[in-house]
Amino acid sequence: MSDIIFNEEKDFEEAVIKALIEHGWESDVIRYPSEENLIQNWANILFNNNKQGTRLNDQPLTSGEMAQILDQIRNLQSPMALNEFINGRSISITRDNPDDPLHLGKEISLKIYDRQEIALGQSRYQIVQQPKFKTKSPILNSRRGDLMLLINGMPVIHLELKRSGIPVSEAYNQIEKYSHEGVFRGIFSLVQIFVAMQPKESVYFANPGEKGVFNKAFYFHWADFNNYPINEWYTFIKKFLSIPMAHMLIGFYTIADTDEGLLKVMRSYQYYAAVGIANIVAEKKSHWDDKKQLGGHVWHTTGSGKTMTSFKAAQLVAANHDADKVVFLVDRKELGIQSLKEYRSFATGTESVQATENTDILMSKLKSPDSDNTLIVTSIQKLSNIAREDVANIEADLKIVQRKRMVIIIDECHRSTFGDMLADIKNTFKNALIFGFTGTPIQDINAKKDSTTPT
Repeated sequence: MSDIIFNEEKDFEEAVIKALIEHGWESDVIRYPSEENLIQNWANILFNNNKQGTRLNDQPLTSGEMAQILDQIRNLQSPMALNEFINGRSISITRDNPDDPLHLGKEISLKIYDRQEIALGQSRYQIVQQPKFKTKSPILNSRRGDLMLLINGMPVIHLELKRSGIPVSEAYNQIEKYSHEGVFRGIFSLVQIFVAMQPKESVYFANPGEKGVFNKAFYFHWADFNNYPINEWYTFIKKFLSIPMAHMLIGFYTIADTDEGLLKVMRSYQYYAAVGIANIVAEKKSHWDDKKQLGGHVWHTTGSGKTMTSFKAAQLVAANHDADKVVFLVDRKELGIQSLKEYRSFATGTESVQATENTDILMSKLKSPDSDNTLIVTSIQKLSNIAREDVANIEADLKIVQRKRMVIIIDECHRSTFGDMLADIKNTFKNALIFGFTGTPIQDINAKKDSTTPT
């Protein structure tokens, strides 16, 4: 479809809607709604997904109860905090509907979104055409967006479109203008991802929030597995905005970085690396003990987002329960402290990234069946100390750990991991799947027998 010329923006808009419907979005388009219309639409979906007796008791949400939800959204303010809100799976309100005497005046919890419930069950995927925005100032005219995509009633992706011949920069400049005018407030503040699109170029980026900075260094083009850019509008929709990809984009491939106070979205190569690791582990799940442990290397450049990629891989593995332990191995104490800080900044409120002050604590966390001890950051020195320990002293504990499904992710694996420590770890934890991130590819001249793999 790359040869189609759209002389009118409305024709391009209709073509995009049609393509979205072809790729999993609902065919009943919500056209020209106000914010109030979309709040009621969300209320209807929340009711349908929570009508059981333990929640809404078959009585709809009132305007007062929806106002409670919107107040929670306003209090959160930033897209980063709202990402945690969306991925928190549920929200709490105090019932004020007198038709529900069982819960009147009591706090109840409502399911809003489940990132694991992809294109299944209660998940809804709606298209909104030209939503009406209010501006923060009465002297500014009201605005209309082009398209908005709702998951379970929440507007999470916003698209601005331009016709053929108009540069995509005009679309993202318009998004920036709208944001500074305060149109992404109320229910619209839930938007996580912006997409600027014209027929031959598509750009995506995370919402920095009304008070945030739009940094063009973080405006990305999606690409295929071989890093060839996907710009043509229809292919971009098929690969990036289709269901289930869009659901996973919001649930897994955006990150609320609490350290930097920013919402981030993965680049395509980060996505392929993280998903590639997770898929290898998933494929291994049913035959973990076959002694054919094949991990791999991820070759990255400085500033490519290696830590976020490795954390996302671990998060996917842990969320799918495909491994009992995911251990991040770092080389030096200072690097370990920094890595722990970064991993914890990426973790959600329900995830715990464990530190290991010494070898005894590391062993206790490796043995532990507690899910809070799934993600562990430690040094190669500490893990190799376990491998070098007098077996008679730790034999019982070691057997417990060796029976676990363990994934080891090595940070900067071109460093001291070339030495005997990695060999000791591999010989001790024979069933572990090992993945290394390196900015220095391993060549024949510096490869060591049984401990490195050429790229």
